[in-house]
Amino acid sequence: MKLNLLSRCDRVNSKKLESDRFKFRSGFSKTHSPQRKREAATMPEATTAITGACGGDARDWNEEGYRKSILQDRELLSRTVFRTAFAPSQNPNPEILVVASSDGSVAAYSLASCIKATSQHQHSYKIFSQNIRTAPSPSLAEPLHIFQGHKGPAYDLKFYQRGEECILFSCGDDGRLRGWNWKELLKSDILVNREGNSLKPVLDLVNPQHERPWGALSPIPENNAIAIDEQEGSVFAAAGDACAYSWDVETGKQKVVFKGHTDYLHCVTFRKSNHQVITGSEDGTTRIWDCRNGRCTQVIRPKKNLKSKQPLWVSSVAIDSSESWLACGAGSGLSVWSMLSSECVFSIDSHAPVQDLLFDDNQILAVGAEPILTRFSISGVTLSQIKCAPQSAFSVSHHPSGVIAVGGYGALVDVLSQFGSHLCTFCCPGMDNYT
Repeated sequence: MKLNLLSRCDRVNSKKLESDRFKFRSGFSKTHSPQRKREAATMPEATTAITGACGGDARDWNEEGYRKSILQDRELLSRTVFRTAFAPSQNPNPEILVVASSDGSVAAYSLASCIKATSQHQHSYKIFSQNIRTAPSPSLAEPLHIFQGHKGPAYDLKFYQRGEECILFSCGDDGRLRGWNWKELLKSDILVNREGNSLKPVLDLVNPQHERPWGALSPIPENNAIAIDEQEGSVFAAAGDACAYSWDVETGKQKVVFKGHTDYLHCVTFRKSNHQVITGSEDGTTRIWDCRNGRCTQVIRPKKNLKSKQPLWVSSVAIDSSESWLACGAGSGLSVWSMLSSECVFSIDSHAPVQDLLFDDNQILAVGAEPILTRFSISGVTLSQIKCAPQSAFSVSHHPSGVIAVGGYGALVDVLSQFGSHLCTFCCPGMDNYT
């Protein structure tokens, strides 16, 4: 099968895909930014190295410190934030943002601390470089907690709340769907939790392997997206074997398998009013399923309504709060469908692939393979475009207060107010920063 490079965009650089056709390229930037050198100069181990580089006494050159600063810079550039999620809280304003990254880590950040650190960082930069007209690079944020959620990239996060119970679900390239006790995590006084430490998932679900000729088993298919049904106590996972799986949160047992797509699944969402699950696939279709029996009730083909001649895949799906409208990010385009009439309301082509989207009341927020957050009306009119820090964005999250978080390439997270102003931009450290 012909390799579709655009369908993977930058995301393919972090994925170890099951089939040979999912090939990828990866690499590091060889540019060591001047700002990173200035930041490294504040570190004891790199101070003399940078002093020497700036024309000071070269006899005290710290080669190891300088090399470490370069490697850290490269590691940050090669890492990606695949998902951001606002933690539930009694406070009407967001307090904690949880991030899933390509190194398999899951980290929680205090937004108040990140906003304060960003302000201080920008102020220090302004004093230090009064004659330099370049923008400061994002500061490296300090998480409240960080733990190794998965072996390989972690792709999605969702909170499950039922009564007093609050579980943070994560999924990743290792084919596991894990549930973490959120309250225990908040109470933990351990900053870093690695595998084998005290922090254990309350649920650890693994996708089934498929039997192949001669009794061989296929690799465990990765999980790429999660959807939650709190009323029925179910969690859904979109997998790389072209299937979606439903699991019982109480028992940990598999309930239903949704089988019908012909290729890799990118996304999944739940429609509780009709007890349906909606999936989007590399095969270019969006399918609507009955959760009770696993049957496909409708197939939507966004490609028919887009002008692009390139092969299309469905990268993201979202439904509005009334569950009357369905938005599909399909390749380099976006379309909105009426769930009542099954008709396309509008479709629009974009020059960059759409990689995530969601509804904000009757408007749509979309991000993709460019550093821009776009807001559309339900009729397809572009209302605003805001420049974001990640050069390629894979996640957009929305808080009821109107605050928006965008995460993506370079381990960057951009937090914006409801009015579009940048509250803070920070860089997420990986597990390697705590070795």
